[in-house]
Amino acid sequence: MQKYLPTVARVLLSQIFLVQVVALIIGFSSHPEGYQQYQAQLGSLGLPGIFAPLIILINLLGGAALFLGYKTKAFALIMAIYAVILTFLLKLPVLQYLAIAGGLLMLYLNPNTACSIDNLKK
Repeated sequence: MQKYLPTVARVLLSQIFLVQVVALIIGFSSHPEGYQQYQAQLGSLGLPGIFAPLIILINLLGGAALFLGYKTKAFALIMAIYAVILTFLLKLPVLQYLAIAGGLLMLYLNPNTACSIDNLKK
């Protein structure tokens, strides 16, 4: 059982980013101007609209890499830095996202988890 707990933690951390992408896509498809509204929302927070596809791409790639356990160490560090930066840029709940970054840093320190692509290479 203890062998699989780090895998569960990795998957749960990845779902934060993947669910956000799915929610954005559903929002875009349910409203004709959904993407423009998302860009406007980012603009109201001080970010240019060009950041909209970048945020979606990072969430999708980082979340998928963590979910699959692909280059876990690198993606855990990237996503931890990303979570902290986005927290302050978008004025997200600080303690919540710092806790997520902390979990990602633990994953960075212990990247070897069961059921991951990284382990298939060995």
